[in-house]
Amino acid sequence: MAAAGLARRSARHKDGGRGGAEPEARGGGGPGGGRRESAQGGAGPGMKLGRAALGLLLLAPLGVRAVEPISLGLALAGVLTGYISYPRLYCLFAECCGQKRSLSREALQKDLDSKLFGQHLAKKVILNAVSGFISNPKPKKPLTLSLHGWTGTGKNFVSKIIAENIYEGGLNSDYVHLFVATLHFPHASNITLYKDQLQLWIRGNVSACARSIFIFDEMDKMHAGLIDAIKPFLDYYDHLDGVSYQKAIFIFLSNAGAERITDVALDFWRSGKQREEIKLKDMEHALSVSAFNNRNSGFWHSSLIDRNLIDYFVPFLPLEYKHLKMCIRVEMQSRGYEVDEDIVTRVAEEMTFFPKEERIFSDKGCKTVFTKLDYYYD
Repeated sequence: MAAAGLARRSARHKDGGRGGAEPEARGGGGPGGGRRESAQGGAGPGMKLGRAALGLLLLAPLGVRAVEPISLGLALAGVLTGYISYPRLYCLFAECCGQKRSLSREALQKDLDSKLFGQHLAKKVILNAVSGFISNPKPKKPLTLSLHGWTGTGKNFVSKIIAENIYEGGLNSDYVHLFVATLHFPHASNITLYKDQLQLWIRGNVSACARSIFIFDEMDKMHAGLIDAIKPFLDYYDHLDGVSYQKAIFIFLSNAGAERITDVALDFWRSGKQREEIKLKDMEHALSVSAFNNRNSGFWHSSLIDRNLIDYFVPFLPLEYKHLKMCIRVEMQSRGYEVDEDIVTRVAEEMTFFPKEERIFSDKGCKTVFTKLDYYYD
């Protein structure tokens, strides 16, 4: 069972209480995962095609469907021929790679502004990096982002926003794949197997869709050396064995470096400066060095950092009291409730903060805000 970890298990996205793991893969996770896939990875096109054909037939009038088997066969053949000639018709009934309209910078900015709080650095980097990459018809390499910060600060949520702005299905898309270190790569003794499986999975899915998105959560818990298996896919190669990876997106999520981020934010606060005055240059280099030298990080002495293959190290700042209240208000609205400022204040004051003396930053960010609201709306 351990040796087949990646091959038999998958996970859904999690975001500080907004999601969790599921045992079955739907385009995320690893090979296998409870649904038939093509030999190269991803959902088998034959199965999807069959569903699309069946959908067309079910929409047909009863008189058309009530035909002899040979006529039904000819009808199905006609649908298949139509798919080959008119792929857009097929895409009306099943998800297709890149079928969503071109990413809208304005829509992405609106999502970041309305859903992500207290993260001016992350908003700017994500907006410019993702929109610029998607609009580039011939990127030189895949977009590679490494998001760092304490739990509950929005790392998982940002990856969700990115996925939703590229594919209608968001994290449920067949072209968005989530790997969780402790779930998919639990045993250090199986690193060689995990490397092989990871390479096959990425190669197969990028072959099926060049604009594939791969999200690696809990990088701080990944076994050192494992992530180097994907180094060739992130490098400046036009093709590797006939496959181009230049339009793919890789996102790494990690708590590594969170202490450094907090130190910078605390220094700014104690000196009377606004957190919005913090610049990316104030901590990006320190983040890369911290991840590279941390023996407990999946990036320990990683060639991904050594070869400068990670485009951006994105810091997520610890959240303050005012940011928690913003999270609470949004959650109330998403549940259909009117915003009750008394409840907002009571929930926010139930949270714990650090440092112990100043009590500036939330221990858990917005992660437990959503469950605490259940107490008031039981």
